[in-house]
Amino acid sequence: MGEMHIPAEPVRTPVLSPIDRVSEMLFGLFMALTFVGAVSVGTGGRAQIGEMLIAALGCNLAWGLVDAVMSLVRTITDRGRLLTLLRSVRETPDAEAGRRLIERSLPHAVAGLVSHTEIEAIRGRILALPVIPERPVLKRDDLLAALAIFLIVVATTFPVVLPFIMFTDVGIAKNTSHAVALVMLFFGGLALGRYAGFGSLRAGFMMAGLGTALVIAIN
Repeated sequence: MGEMHIPAEPVRTPVLSPIDRVSEMLFGLFMALTFVGAVSVGTGGRAQIGEMLIAALGCNLAWGLVDAVMSLVRTITDRGRLLTLLRSVRETPDAEAGRRLIERSLPHAVAGLVSHTEIEAIRGRILALPVIPERPVLKRDDLLAALAIFLIVVATTFPVVLPFIMFTDVGIAKNTSHAVALVMLFFGGLALGRYAGFGSLRAGFMMAGLGTALVIAIN
């Protein structure tokens, strides 16, 4: 018998979903903004630029690495829970108890849409599986997703700190950096709103508003 492919696991065409991509970008932006806000526009401001660039990049490198590792941990944990569910359903002699296990494992938004017959069909497919893996494993796409998370978080640092390299005037550089970050936050919120199916513009302005509040708080 060949290796079992667990049918209950969703097939992921993109390495990251739209919400994952946008969320990681927004996290990176908020991180970078906190460092940019700490730069003084006074006479000593220029001396802080090098330290700020290193600190912002270092923070997002660390955050990106942690987020990537936690993505792998979340994936392996979810697969472990799935394998535990499959074994529990197969080892339960009572059909009704098996159906309850499956129903409790479904997301709340889905549980009410699945009929008794469909749950029994899922139980039948689980019982028909030839073999269940001993332990969950990570796949190539999982590693690619973790790498993508790391790169997105790190990459969002550069648009925010680039004005400090382009402009010698710290005040102009800081204002330009804030403007770039707020525009990116707006489009990030726009993408989230569109993905969720509700007011894209409203979500964009809300995200830009959060960024504006952060800029005011740290200045």
